[in-house]
Amino acid sequence: MNREETLDGLRRSPKVDVCVIGGGINGISVFRELALQGLDVLLVEKHDYCSGASAALSRMVHGGLRYLENGEFKLVQESLAERDRLLRNAPHYVAPLPTTVPVFDIFSGLGNGLVRFLGLTRRPSRRGAIAIKAGLSIYDFLTRKRAMMPRHQFRGRRSTLAKWPALNADISSSATYYDAWVSHPERLGIELLDDGLSTGSKALNYADIRAVGEGRYLVQDTITGSLATIEPTLIINATGGWIDITNGTLFKPETRTVPLMGGTKGSHLIIGNAALYDALAGHMIYYENEDGRICILFPYLGKVLVGSTDIRIDDPDSVRCEADERDYILQSLSFVLPDIKIRPEEISFQFSGVRPLPASTDSFTGRIPRDHFCTVVDDADGGPSVVCMIGGKWTTFRSFGELAADLALERLGKERRISTADRAIGGGRQFPLDRAAWIAQVATEKGIPGSRMAVLFGRYGTQAEAIAGFIAMASDRSTPHPDYSERELIFLIRNEAAEHLDDLLLRRTTLAISGHLSQQMMDATLDLLAAEKAWTPAERSAERERFLTLLRDRHGVTERTLSERNEQRSMECEATAKSG
Repeated sequence: MNREETLDGLRRSPKVDVCVIGGGINGISVFRELALQGLDVLLVEKHDYCSGASAALSRMVHGGLRYLENGEFKLVQESLAERDRLLRNAPHYVAPLPTTVPVFDIFSGLGNGLVRFLGLTRRPSRRGAIAIKAGLSIYDFLTRKRAMMPRHQFRGRRSTLAKWPALNADISSSATYYDAWVSHPERLGIELLDDGLSTGSKALNYADIRAVGEGRYLVQDTITGSLATIEPTLIINATGGWIDITNGTLFKPETRTVPLMGGTKGSHLIIGNAALYDALAGHMIYYENEDGRICILFPYLGKVLVGSTDIRIDDPDSVRCEADERDYILQSLSFVLPDIKIRPEEISFQFSGVRPLPASTDSFTGRIPRDHFCTVVDDADGGPSVVCMIGGKWTTFRSFGELAADLALERLGKERRISTADRAIGGGRQFPLDRAAWIAQVATEKGIPGSRMAVLFGRYGTQAEAIAGFIAMASDRSTPHPDYSERELIFLIRNEAAEHLDDLLLRRTTLAISGHLSQQMMDATLDLLAAEKAWTPAERSAERERFLTLLRDRHGVTERTLSERNEQRSMECEATAKSG
């Protein structure tokens, strides 16, 4: 259904079982869980799906090795189980990631780690070989029955520097274990959303909701201005760092609760430096900065992702990577890889998001619990109860959604019909053992080149078959980026609720974060979007300016940078033509 059809349906039938507010990964997860149980569910998202914290994760799918110090064993066990489920259910986006921890001494951290575990201190300290060995042994023990990835191993100083010669020469050893990473987290969110929509439940991005009294709520489509009134039996507040703000729009002052959220900001950089990329040898380096803060860097879409910070923030709408955060991240990088120098222009993208952590007065942000739970707020005015989803991290979105859904089902007197634990996601369905054979067969059936089909498969998994079919239905044209065509982008616009340019270039594709977005590609995509939306020249111009402002302010990418990439692309094409 398009936006107006969705609103028309709500006007005709305003009663819904559950209204989920918040279209991040946790909100989409609980929406999917409840829709698959046969409930009538409406999801309302203020901006775009997975555009907040769910677009700003470290791209890791992990158990949380450092959470063991906080005594969060249950969370680590749950996270490892969900990591392994994602490796099975979403193999097109989630893959194993060998992770190496540089170790600088043997005994460091034992005493302080013990008293920190007991809650007697908050001060971080460097972890030595024994502490790291203990943590990784627990990791191996918790995954011993599944054994989907190799057990950890230690290397001495000589063999470590032989494999990673650019590492800080002061190391004494290293430890290597396996976690996982996600290539397209926002796209996986869209696939989860589609799973819920397939049942007949409804969702709207770019929509506001507010209470109007007597258990009724007004939903406004901020794209068209259209309105609909709904009467939900239950509300789920899944707005993450915005939970307290959202509650303020749902309740009168006498019902509002004490603050539930106390999020922290995490910023990351995407760096295009060949020496840095090669120095990693395909591994993530999971290291401690000199202040004891855990940092990461790993190969991501041809570049290197480095992060992150952990800073308290009061206004989630103002979050962006500041200059001092960039300096901190680059300083941490120079500590672990001292001979590699990063030039400012090599930072091709930056992003920042708010971790949805529970309210805490702890002076050390690393000690705030990373677990998740639900709190129910009953409306003193007689409206529906609100289930607030507190905390959570990206890896555990499915189990958190399941937890909230089971609470909602209990409140509604309903029973669970199916489990999503083993349910494949989107392009992970019917995933082929022989990828090359699948690609060749579908390419032949759809009548498109095998090389093009391979690109689509890498981008969408088995859902590439539907996109290839759409591409083959009409004449197609290339775009300034050789791996994208006009028909592919039109498919995303028509089928994935893309309303703005950033929806396409930041979330439905990886063009911006991978550093492949040029001015020509931006304008070509804007032309397609403007044609599909029937925008006037003034509306097109306003959208272009809006996107450029967003790129500059939130991601450190200027129009000049995009223009320079045009020139770089032209030189690469000329070089390819001459060599050919």
